[in-house]
Amino acid sequence: MKAIIEYSDFRKYMRDFYEERKLRHVFSWREFSKAAGFTSSSYMKVVCDGKSNLSRIGVERTGQAMGLVGFEMDYFRAMVNFGQETDETKKKAAYEEMLSIAKIHKVRVIEGELFKFYETWKNPVLRELAPLMPGATPGEIAKKCYMDISANDVKETLDFLTKAGFIKKTGENTFVQTETSIKGSPEATKLAIRDMHREMAKIAASSLDLAKTERNFSGVTMGISKDSYEQIVKELDECRRKIISIAAGDKNIDQVYRLNLQLFPLTRKVKENGDD
Repeated sequence: MKAIIEYSDFRKYMRDFYEERKLRHVFSWREFSKAAGFTSSSYMKVVCDGKSNLSRIGVERTGQAMGLVGFEMDYFRAMVNFGQETDETKKKAAYEEMLSIAKIHKVRVIEGELFKFYETWKNPVLRELAPLMPGATPGEIAKKCYMDISANDVKETLDFLTKAGFIKKTGENTFVQTETSIKGSPEATKLAIRDMHREMAKIAASSLDLAKTERNFSGVTMGISKDSYEQIVKELDECRRKIISIAAGDKNIDQVYRLNLQLFPLTRKVKENGDD
């Protein structure tokens, strides 16, 4: 399913949400309507068909039912206003709000510098950290990293990030991000990000020594089938999307974190294909 900011029709977004959820597991209009707090079992379908509108409370309930948080919820509200408003001035204002949110939270697709960007943890970390420390010298930025990094490494990394367009210099030792988030095409990212995962996994292990108030580790060992594996992966994807939305809407950032979502086999299959 496309990101919400790629939609302009809230009814189309709701229908796509319904169709995707239905593909993942048993899901009906009745369940969708119930999740949104409506007594009519077909209300969500009626809305998607354009035969009814969402009230202000209905918008909030529907957004919650679809798991929208942060800027995604803000965008959904604006999209509903745009779709339902009859006053041209208000309709235009709602559309401009949608454009504003989309511009702030747009995703930049990178290809040319993709492999170099994911070559080392320094690039994504300093891309987040440098804008939080306007006027700071490379040495001061280096001291804020838990991982070992020299002032010269910081300078070289910032030079690369600036030249590649991942950040923009606005003053002496002052930087801003050019985009909120970065992603590559699926196939390119698979190849480029593999080494980054290995590097971040090592850093995650060393962070176990930090106070529990600064890090969170949990895990579960379980036996599952291929079908369960695929369902869990989809749930992890949905969880990651929500977390990204929360982070993107944060206006009081004061630290850089890394989240690893890992699901991997500890044994080979007990029953191979063809076994009875």
